[in-house]
Amino acid sequence: MIKAQISNLETYKKYLSVINNIEAFLIKRQFLKLDLPVLLPALIPESYLEVFETEYRYFENRQKRYLAPSPELLIKRLLVEGIGDCYYLGKAFRNSEPTSSKHEGEFTMLELYKVGATYMDMAEITLNLMQTLSQISNANSQHPTSNIIQYHGMSIDLNRWEKLTVAEAFERYANISAEVLFDHDKFLSTAKQKGYQIELSTKPLQRYSYEELWSQIYTNEIEHQLGSNGYPTLLTDYPIEFAALSKPNLDGKTAQRFEFYIAGVELGNCYSELTDWKLQEERLKREEQERTISGKIPYNPDIEFINVLKKGLPDCAGMAIGVERLAMIFTNVDSINSLKLISIE
Repeated sequence: MIKAQISNLETYKKYLSVINNIEAFLIKRQFLKLDLPVLLPALIPESYLEVFETEYRYFENRQKRYLAPSPELLIKRLLVEGIGDCYYLGKAFRNSEPTSSKHEGEFTMLELYKVGATYMDMAEITLNLMQTLSQISNANSQHPTSNIIQYHGMSIDLNRWEKLTVAEAFERYANISAEVLFDHDKFLSTAKQKGYQIELSTKPLQRYSYEELWSQIYTNEIEHQLGSNGYPTLLTDYPIEFAALSKPNLDGKTAQRFEFYIAGVELGNCYSELTDWKLQEERLKREEQERTISGKIPYNPDIEFINVLKKGLPDCAGMAIGVERLAMIFTNVDSINSLKLISIE
């Protein structure tokens, strides 16, 4: 059902203000806005994402097309050619994920890249961006320039991060040590002790993967607690298994990736981008195998992507932010649906 929601008009206007302030912030810092296609003939393999498939038809000519889950493979082509600091603000699409108050299969993504930067440089830019957006939250308050916002009765101080590594978060909230976290066999054994189902009910001789059980524990025991201690949480240094496009850390176990949270809501994801094309090729082959094993929609792999990287991707950091989720925080509503004038149910 398609539903018009004119009662959301004032919140929608605040949502537009969030978008306008994001663009003004980036343009002031010399980021170039990109206009990119969203209907693509090939994608890079990502095992944890499902896609929307369609078909271009012209008489007998039929070609598979896919709605882009992110603009990454396009932007990196431009980075290799020397485009410099840039961003995309537009639609992205992810299939087979539950529709909820915080997610829909079609959503607005901000993806920005800064050349010569690391993921921690991007963390500082992200904090500054949120401080700029706090003026929207506080426009009608007694302290319109304050970096402290209110969300669902909770005060969030945007003057600094609460910084946690993934290992620290598992230790604090799930009572799982780093020794167990990075050992697949020990982790699966601990998950079983916690009461998680290890074997697939439909295939008793097969087990859930490390990645699947990791995600279950993370979702059930950790995620909802992040960004709830008075500051936004910067969660850093994910296991390499969850960062196929990110630079590895020297420990060989973690990668230069972070996500950030407010009030248990994941708002964005950042990497120090992997520039080693050989390592990237190995990882994408593994991702493609995982997609096949998990029975996800097969698609044409972007075989030219590795050739593009061979030309030399500059050192850079990339950040992806769910704009509706971010706007939800800064307009103080509890659902992304409240930001829209048209909803599809």
